[in-house]
Amino acid sequence: ENVTGWWMSEKLDGIRAYWDGSQFLSRNGNKFHAPSWFTEGLPADLHLDGELFGGRNEFQATSGIVKSFAAGDRWKKLTYEVFDAPSLDLPFEKRLKRVRTQAERKLNAYMRVVQHTLCEGNEHVETELDKLTKDGAEGLMLRKPGSKYVRSRSTTLLKVKTFQDCEAVVVGYNKGKGKYEGQAGSLDARLDNGIQFNVGSGMSDGQRRNPPPIGSIITVKFFEYTKDGKPRFPTFVGVRVDADKSKFAKWLIDGND
Repeated sequence: ENVTGWWMSEKLDGIRAYWDGSQFLSRNGNKFHAPSWFTEGLPADLHLDGELFGGRNEFQATSGIVKSFAAGDRWKKLTYEVFDAPSLDLPFEKRLKRVRTQAERKLNAYMRVVQHTLCEGNEHVETELDKLTKDGAEGLMLRKPGSKYVRSRSTTLLKVKTFQDCEAVVVGYNKGKGKYEGQAGSLDARLDNGIQFNVGSGMSDGQRRNPPPIGSIITVKFFEYTKDGKPRFPTFVGVRVDADKSKFAKWLIDGND
């Protein structure tokens, strides 16, 4: 799955809150009893989606404030971190621009806009995730460019928390394009259960010019398995010279059949 050009943002460890123009609601439609001074200045004509946030590693404290009927001044510890405007039937970039315009009016002291960065590829995801998690963040969110708002789970909005790794056998190559023309753009690889995928991120220029031979066992770093059992956001780590090839024997014999 190529996420180049998607929008990356920090996955905030807060309480999801939907502003319907007059009140905060939970995902299930339950009201959050925020003080009037906390919501003062939030738009009546624009619905917002975001997180009530008390800082990294402060989920329990944040939850206690938000779910209380009488937290009072403790709400001053929170901000409303907005990442979307559900009432606008527009592409994501235009919805976010409208949110920024609202925030720049500074009508509400607690509203913030979640920062989004254009993703340069799977390696960029890995680097950013590593940096954020070291700083105590929960993970990353990835939003497909031009996507419409979907309130339920969607393939256009992905969560990335931690990476894992696996072994796979190289069974083929895909021709490179652009600056990689005449080289290997990516490797076709198979897991020991036979599921095939391709991986190109993480390969150096030298490895693209001289890719691992067919039959090589490689280590791949990835986020999670997709519904089809393929590694999501795979990144090439290197060739395993000490790998046990026996579990891949069938795929080496059968090739791509």
